[in-house]
Amino acid sequence: MKEHVFPIKQNDPQAWYWFENGFSKEELDKIYAEVSEIPFQRASVISDDGKVRRSNIKWIPKSEQWAWLYEKLIDMATEANDALWQFDLATAPEQIQYTEYDAAELGHYDWHQDIGPGQPSIRKVSLTVQLSESFEYEGGDLQIWVGGELNSGANTPRGAGNVIVFPSYMPHRVAPVTRGIRRSFVLWVGGGHYK
Repeated sequence: MKEHVFPIKQNDPQAWYWFENGFSKEELDKIYAEVSEIPFQRASVISDDGKVRRSNIKWIPKSEQWAWLYEKLIDMATEANDALWQFDLATAPEQIQYTEYDAAELGHYDWHQDIGPGQPSIRKVSLTVQLSESFEYEGGDLQIWVGGELNSGANTPRGAGNVIVFPSYMPHRVAPVTRGIRRSFVLWVGGGHYK
């Protein structure tokens, strides 16, 4: 009997994508001005005593004021996905998370994935927008693990306006900030379960 082979398009499941200067200085200034009106919350993860994550967050509402930001990030996720992974993306139901990691409290987020039970189970693509200039803080690198020793994650490019896009299942961390404050945005884009 003849074996039937169906062509399958290959992807690169451990690659990440980035946009250099994905946001202009004017856009960043607009973001800073408008996000200042939103109150902070203490970030947390399940069963954490501050060892896994130490940062403060704000949730950016899905409103007309912020529609341009959601649309821009979703367009970037789509471009990266089309270039590298070809996941079935269909939704971005969660709000954008604005985060500050402050050296005064050794702000960090240890190794983790952006997937999990419930709402996070549909996350497929994670986006991180660097809001701080490199000289504004020390430490605080966003590192993505691509194999080998876990603590040998690749540092992603620093710089205000840079956008890093990667599969939500890839382990990553924000190393401890040792001087200044690291500011960023995060959004997750998802779809149906892998099958």
